[in-house]
This record gives sequence, C-alpha cells and structure tokens, in this order.
Amino acid sequence: MKIRYIASILLMLWCVTALPFTLVIDAGHGGKDPGAQSGKAKEKNINLAVALAFGKLVEQNCPDVKVVYTRKTDVFVELNERANIANRAKADLFVSIHTNSTAAKVGPRGAETYTLGMHRAADNLAVAKRENSVITLENDYEEKYEGFDPNSSESYIIFELMQDRNMASSVKLAGLIQKQFRNHAGRVDKGVHQAGFLVLRATSMPSVLVELGYINNPSEATYLTSSAGVSALAKSIYNAFVAYKKDTKR
Repeated sequence: MKIRYIASILLMLWCVTALPFTLVIDAGHGGKDPGAQSGKAKEKNINLAVALAFGKLVEQNCPDVKVVYTRKTDVFVELNERANIANRAKADLFVSIHTNSTAAKVGPRGAETYTLGMHRAADNLAVAKRENSVITLENDYEEKYEGFDPNSSESYIIFELMQDRNMASSVKLAGLIQKQFRNHAGRVDKGVHQAGFLVLRATSMPSVLVELGYINNPSEATYLTSSAGVSALAKSIYNAFVAYKKDTKR
C-alpha cells in the first residue's frame, strides 16, 4: 500500500512538472498587409478565422497542449517575428495558415501544404515569392533579411543548400493535413510540396505552411469565407494535429 501511494505521488509530480506540448499557430498576413484579395474577401481575415477556430479546438480538447498565437487580431506581424515567437516559446510545432491566389483571372481549386525546401516547380516558387513579398512592407528589410530579395529567383538558391533536420516530421504533418482536407473537408487535394518560405526558414521545430484554397476562384472564395468552410478547414487541421501528436514521441 505504501509503495502504491509513493508511486501515485511520483506520477502526480511528473504530471505537474512535465513540459506541455507547445503549438504555435500563425495566421498569415494581417494589419496593413491584407494578403491576397478577391472582391471583399481578404486573405488575412480567412487565415485568422481558421487559425482561431483551429486553436479553440486544441484548447478545448487537448489539456496537455499549450497554444501560442502569432496574432489573434488584425495586426501586422513581421515574418521574422513570427518565427521568433515560436522559437522563444520553445515550440514543438509551428503551423502557418495562408490562402492561395494566382495571376490568372480565375484560380484553380484545392488545398495544399508546404514544408521548407527548394521549389521543384515554377508554381511552388510563385507561391513562395507571393508569401515572402510581405517583407517589403517592413522597415530595413534588406538588412534584416541579409539582402534576400523575395522577387529574385537567385535568392532562393540558399534553400537548396539548407538541411532541415525537422524535414521528416514536417512532411509527416503535411501529409496528415492533406489527408484530412481530402477526407474530412472534401477538398481537392493538391498535395505536399517544398518551397523557400522565410517564415519557415527561421523556425527551430517541425513546421508547415498551409494554403487553404484559392481566393481568386469565386466558388473557393465563397467556401473560404463561410462559417461552414472555416469550421471544416479548422477541424481538418485539428484532426491532423491530433494524429501527428499521438504518433510522435517527444
């Protein structure tokens, strides 16, 4: 009986002192940076709605997870600060949420998830360039990002040389997210890709960047701005997170 009591006390102490799993949720763009736009639909609002819904699901159902947001309101947060928030929190996972767009008058349909890496297709480079171009809204961005030019293909060569020790875990999460987008939300699955995203480059933990859909496709824009769409997308990312955490040893 005494041994059992001591074991119970030790277990309680371990539960109290054990570090929580820290998840950082990054709603892309915000404030003076609207992101992609189509009519009245703005990427920054879609991203934030899905990020908050995703975070709420985690907070309600995963008591062992600490959720940190890079923003919870319509404010501008610099790209490097988003990564800094995750690094300071010693996060176990970083999920950046975005909405896609193309130069075409009417965009395609579907969701895709990116991990850090060198683009293998022109479309992937175009997505990275668009998302990275936000740094031009920051003061002294040339110095801050060490001469990185988001519109120059040559600047992206550095990603070919980078070895991401978190690549396997990042790809695993990305695959789970795409599976949920396909099976839970009924989205067109545009797959898992690699590209040179600055917001992922500076993070020191497994990280992904999600593109929820194409805002310049009218049917996609309607879905992305609807409560049903936001709910389904957030639940998809949540389901993937739960599956990832369950299968990942800390």
